[in-house]
Amino acid sequence: MTSQRTRMRMIERLRAQGIADEVILSAMGTIPRHIFVEEALASRAYEDVALPINYGQTISSPWIVARMSELLRVNPNLEKVLEIGTGCGYQTAVLAKIAQKVYSVERIGPLLTRTRIRLQELQIRNVYLKHADGLLGLAEAGPFDGIIMTAVTTHVPTLLLEQIVVGGRMIFPKGTQKQNLCVIERNSQGYNETVLEEVNFVPLLGGVIKK
Repeated sequence: MTSQRTRMRMIERLRAQGIADEVILSAMGTIPRHIFVEEALASRAYEDVALPINYGQTISSPWIVARMSELLRVNPNLEKVLEIGTGCGYQTAVLAKIAQKVYSVERIGPLLTRTRIRLQELQIRNVYLKHADGLLGLAEAGPFDGIIMTAVTTHVPTLLLEQIVVGGRMIFPKGTQKQNLCVIERNSQGYNETVLEEVNFVPLLGGVIKK
């Protein structure tokens, strides 16, 4: 269940589900998703479901990863992207295929350590990982052409909005009981928000966990 053939079935399913960006599909077709989940769950890695990755976190379903990446890549010339919530690193690896530089912030130290090893094994070298509070973003590396947030929030801190370039966008889930995928676009006048389909993410939390 971890073969290239299985991966290609996932790609065909994503096409059937409406993912049209062939750059995203090609990127996901080259990344072995099963190495980003626990060994006991490897046989389910290519199913269209979110799976637990310890510390109360999940790896998003393939469709969510593809959808968020596709929304980000409306601007095809992504020089710098910020990911808030590295998690297991699968979304990070996909971003590394579509952006020149990826900066990713994770608050849970042990998750970041594992992800660093996985990305090294895949020889992905254009990703910069930081153990920090994602609510603060990464101002020292910004501003960014795009920001992806992989946990749900009720509002986006102004500090993060200021780290988007004019013409850039942020993709994130927003809500409480009901969550929706949202896009915030920054223009010369300010910010425009678009609310999209319903989703389900773990909550965005502040602070850092070292062990």
